[in-house]
Amino acid sequence: MQSAIGLLLAGLIAGGWLGIHAYGMFVFELTWANLPFALVLALVQVWLSVGVFIVCHDAMHGSLVPNRSRVNAVIGTVLLFLYAGFAWRKLRDAHFAHHRLAGKTGDPDFDENNPTSFLRWYGTFFKRYFGWQSLVFVHMVVGIYWLVIGIPMVQIVLLYGAPALLSSLQLFYFGTFRPHRHTLEQNDGEFADNHNTRSDEFGTVTSLATCFHFGYHLEHHRRPDVPWWALPGARRAGIGLERPRKEIAA
Repeated sequence: MQSAIGLLLAGLIAGGWLGIHAYGMFVFELTWANLPFALVLALVQVWLSVGVFIVCHDAMHGSLVPNRSRVNAVIGTVLLFLYAGFAWRKLRDAHFAHHRLAGKTGDPDFDENNPTSFLRWYGTFFKRYFGWQSLVFVHMVVGIYWLVIGIPMVQIVLLYGAPALLSSLQLFYFGTFRPHRHTLEQNDGEFADNHNTRSDEFGTVTSLATCFHFGYHLEHHRRPDVPWWALPGARRAGIGLERPRKEIAA
């Protein structure tokens, strides 16, 4: 059942993401009259881009299709490459390092020198993950779209570049900075356990809209085998409490 639900949702998210991209690049023609529609399309693409990365994240943990490591790897490899030219193995290993060293020296998602600064931490995060391979990939795609196919640059920026960049900001803010940040308020930087993370108090709809439930971050760190769509159930089960009431099935 988990595999069926995971693959269905992954297909809807990735299919919608690819469909909007194809429509925005090869069918849609941007004008002043349809600019409001284009902006809505871009915002939807930002959200779906976040969803694509969360699908890849579940694949890293094997929770997308349990007990089928090859299937998880293939899906994650293809989607991460299409997302921004990312390498599956490199990102998977970095994410596992994050779980081992959450909020400590050596955690690739954490900026120990700027644990309270969103902008400085995001800069560190961006430099660590968006390496030369990603930059080459993005520039090649943009070059082909602009110079070979003839798509206007403003359309490429609005419907391809901006959603990709904004989705990275959304993922970082709701999935890394808010859960793992330190604050200047006394004691507020303390965490429940050695996972060094906290969860948002968002309701289910808001949690889905912000980061596909990745804001339920303590639940995820305690039960990384739980897929993104089951994290609200993990929260209701008390997995994110200081003393969890019960476990839930993966």
